[in-house]
Amino acid sequence: MVLAILALSGLMVSLYMLAYAFGWVGQLICGVGNCEAVQSSPYSRMGPFPVAAFGVVGYLVLMTLSLAGLQPASRGSRLIPSALLGGGIIGVGFSAYLTYLEAFVIHAWCQWCVISAILMVLAFVAAIPELKRIGGSQ
Repeated sequence: MVLAILALSGLMVSLYMLAYAFGWVGQLICGVGNCEAVQSSPYSRMGPFPVAAFGVVGYLVLMTLSLAGLQPASRGSRLIPSALLGGGIIGVGFSAYLTYLEAFVIHAWCQWCVISAILMVLAFVAAIPELKRIGGSQ
């Protein structure tokens, strides 16, 4: 359940950033850092897609998997915990890459990006106990 709540929180942050990227909201609310510099940089998109879209998809997948993992029918599943850990690793890696870009390439920080990175690390940490389910012990 902790993982589902963290994923939901990350989903909300990503949806806000996606709404900004699509022009659905005005100026970003950014109390700390320079969100405009980060969001207007060429690194705010991967091809035609805003980076926030990848966050929305990633957090949605993690939330869906974590809720599915709570169901009694999935108690013996090794697929769900494996997918949660794999998704957490991918999410942390992607967040680390984006954080690197903020620090060393863009030279600006976006508080929403930092919050998302922290939530992803916490979600990954929350998924670590799933290793027991992958190994077969519950």
